[in-house]
Amino acid sequence: RADTYQAWIHDYNHHRPHTGIKGKSPIDRVHNVRGKNS
Repeated sequence: RADTYQAWIHDYNHHRPHTGIKGKSPIDRVHNVRGKNS
């Protein structure tokens, strides 16, 4: 079970839409994590 945590956490934070934040994924709310603005 522990072997699947990293994949689940990645999906949860990067791909899964969250209704509490208007359908965005948590990663969409954080500025420059992916290096887009550097």
